[in-house]
Amino acid sequence: MSIVFILVSVAIWIINLIIFVLIVQAVLSWLIAFELVSRRNQFIETIWRLTNALTDPMLRPIRRFMPRVSGVDFSPMVLILLLYVLQRVLIMAVTGAF
Repeated sequence: MSIVFILVSVAIWIINLIIFVLIVQAVLSWLIAFELVSRRNQFIETIWRLTNALTDPMLRPIRRFMPRVSGVDFSPMVLILLLYVLQRVLIMAVTGAF
């Protein structure tokens, strides 16, 4: 196994982890918005702060260029799409499928 293959595998694993955190944050924001869970709950508040701390630095640049549409923030979907494209490019680079 080459070092490049290992590095790309780690990068893909990290990308998948980021996508998972983005999905958790989006679902949690919907649950809070529809008042199915409350941020007064310490567990929910902890998860909310953690996911925001991890995702906000990545979402902030996208939000600067992309306004909310009818109050809906599409920046997480844009970031997931960009991460998916990056993942495919890394896989194609390692396999030589360009």
